Amino acid sequence: MAATEIHTRPDLDSLRIHDSSRSKGQTGKRVGYASAVLGLIVLLGGLALAFRDQTPVVQVVTADKPATGGREAVLNASGYVTPRRRATIAAKITGRVTGVFFDEGTHVHTGQLLATLDESDAKRALDSAKADRDASQAAIADLRVQLRLAEIELRRAEELRKAGVQSQEQLDTSSAAADSLKAKIELAKEQVLASTARIAEAQQAVDNCVINAPYDGIVVSKDAQVGEMVSPISAGGGFTRTGIATIVDMNSNEIEVDVNESYIARVKDRQPVTAILDAYPNWQIPSHVRTVIPTADRQKATVKVRISFDKLDPRILPDMGVKVTFLEDAPKKKGDSNAPKVAALLPNEALRDDNGKKIVFLVKDGHVERRAVAVGNAEGAQTEILSGLIAGDEVVVGGPADLRDGQAVKIKK
Repeated sequence: MAATEIHTRPDLDSLRIHDSSRSKGQTGKRVGYASAVLGLIVLLGGLALAFRDQTPVVQVVTADKPATGGREAVLNASGYVTPRRRATIAAKITGRVTGVFFDEGTHVHTGQLLATLDESDAKRALDSAKADRDASQAAIADLRVQLRLAEIELRRAEELRKAGVQSQEQLDTSSAAADSLKAKIELAKEQVLASTARIAEAQQAVDNCVINAPYDGIVVSKDAQVGEMVSPISAGGGFTRTGIATIVDMNSNEIEVDVNESYIARVKDRQPVTAILDAYPNWQIPSHVRTVIPTADRQKATVKVRISFDKLDPRILPDMGVKVTFLEDAPKKKGDSNAPKVAALLPNEALRDDNGKKIVFLVKDGHVERRAVAVGNAEGAQTEILSGLIAGDEVVVGGPADLRDGQAVKIKK
């Protein structure tokens, strides 16, 4: 047993981990963690430096030269293009749609077929009315034959009465029979007239199953499909349509704006107006005031004004947003106005707010220059610049919001 213990102890000692080996392993892990953290810091610092030194890219525009010799603007307003002739076409009767012969954007003409309804019931009523008329006409023919026979018997009875062969009672009976047949014939004639009226009514019901365009225009809405029920009044919840199509007369397009009642005195009939559609901010459309609606909206304190285009264009579509500028009746002359002179015109997006003041950033030699400006009236997508700029200056219209005076920039091509 002593010999066994002597050989076992050296083997157990060989399995122990010495303190020096354990300390070396922990030191290696610490060095690895420290290296990883240091590398991450260096990487983040490099990225921050790269982004800090990156030159911002801006979009520039050249300040426009203002028009000379024009009319002075007296009022600005905004509104929408609205057609004077816009109608939702509906059926006069309730029925099921059997045909639709148009689509959105279709140009239609007066009387053009738009849709058809199920006419089977109306046609049966028409056939019944015609049958009643034919029966009444046939009855008249039969009554006339009977009347001729009754008149012959009446003449015979009169002769026999004169000869004293028949009594007065028999003569009166023959006379009454003839008069009765005459009355029946007149009644049958009235029945024919009544049947003719019912035929016209039934024919109108058949005609009502056909929907035609009431005027020339463009279909802007397709409101019913084949198989749906339509009705001139709302019925059946959400399962019955009340319209077939919406047609707009593009030749009746005009502008409708609400003008604050405090400024309505500046608006007059036939007054010249410049209109600018939101969809085409660089297109100035000559227009004029057609009428001022003689009533005010007490809730909004506005008066509705309708403006007509001097010349219509296919690009002008209903419900487009539009900004209008009411102009003076006569062009301004040199030296007769005390209004400040307009130095340039800039897009609205080039102006920036800085503590209540309007500023812009000019681009010169690859750097931006902060410049305070005085602004005038807004003309659609552009604003009048009274001072601080001249026509031809390059101004930032798109770029970072944190631009600084003197900062280097790159111009977007």
